[in-house]
Amino acid sequence: MAQARSYDAIVLDVMLPGLDGFETCSRLRADGVWTPVLLLTGRDAVEDRIHGLDAGADDYVIKPFSIAELHARLRAIVRRGAPERPAVLVVGDLRLDPAARRVWRGEVEIDLTAKELALLELLMRRAGQVVTRYDLLEYGWDMNHDNSSNVVAVHVRHLREKIDDPFGRASIETLRGSGYRLRENAG
Repeated sequence: MAQARSYDAIVLDVMLPGLDGFETCSRLRADGVWTPVLLLTGRDAVEDRIHGLDAGADDYVIKPFSIAELHARLRAIVRRGAPERPAVLVVGDLRLDPAARRVWRGEVEIDLTAKELALLELLMRRAGQVVTRYDLLEYGWDMNHDNSSNVVAVHVRHLREKIDDPFGRASIETLRGSGYRLRENAG
């Protein structure tokens, strides 16, 4: 729902069934949803608060809480507004301008197809993290696409041939059985 429409703020419980609130928040940020997020949880350890804020949350409220304090914190994060989405993604010497649909390795511009741009954008937004084949399919293709084919592997290979091979780099790692990861230094 957060990707489908705009909200002033999102109150997200950490203890969700299946995908927890930390991972949900992290995925929202990776998918370019910059709506302010307030995490609500009974988990009060300092490590949990740090994990939540590092996952992209704007605030963290521990249960039990005062409803008046929750309202005040929501008003505060709404006043700050959604942070501006980065105009240009940079990982190492690899740059991607999503609005202009342009990519550079150092000063050399690289011509990519629309699918390659979409896959690279997701990998760059999640640099250093494992991105599953399913995540790439979901981001780069519509829901009617046959997910049993090797289309992701083919497009990742083409992407490597353009952003890595000519520059003597190996920035996209294959993690057998898990997915792919863009090295944070992209070198």
